[in-house]
Amino acid sequence: MEHMIARLLQDFEQGKMTRRQLIQSLALAATAASAVRPAAAAETPRALSINHVSYQVADYKKTRDFYAGLFGMTVSNDDGMQCRLTFGDNILIARNRPSGTPKVDHIAYTLAGWDTDKSVRPAVEAELKRRGLKIRTTEGSFHVQDPDGFEVQMGGKNQ
Repeated sequence: MEHMIARLLQDFEQGKMTRRQLIQSLALAATAASAVRPAAAAETPRALSINHVSYQVADYKKTRDFYAGLFGMTVSNDDGMQCRLTFGDNILIARNRPSGTPKVDHIAYTLAGWDTDKSVRPAVEAELKRRGLKIRTTEGSFHVQDPDGFEVQMGGKNQ
């Protein structure tokens, strides 16, 4: 968690994100970290890293070209409506927003043991239910809303 916070602060100080984005990201990180604390698990699952940040944008091609051109991000999975922009171990997903103001759609977190320990997923699900959170399941991950209404996705490395 400290490593993730240090990375967020570094990105803010280097002008890669606004103060609002920093605060939103820190709030999401804290929420996700507290949401995945199963009471019955032998080893408490924990967030290892931010898996990806999903942007809904007015024109994903302009966003793609901006980030690939300015920061040298690698473009992949470009299907004409969205793409993945990879830098280091990080992924930014830019996707067309049907209407309205562009926004951060959700932040996904990679959880320790999700891909290797079959007991992690049921333990996380039980903890989310214990907390009264509404769970939306997608292939290989869970989605919940944090207290401020931001979507938090959690799962394995390849979610």
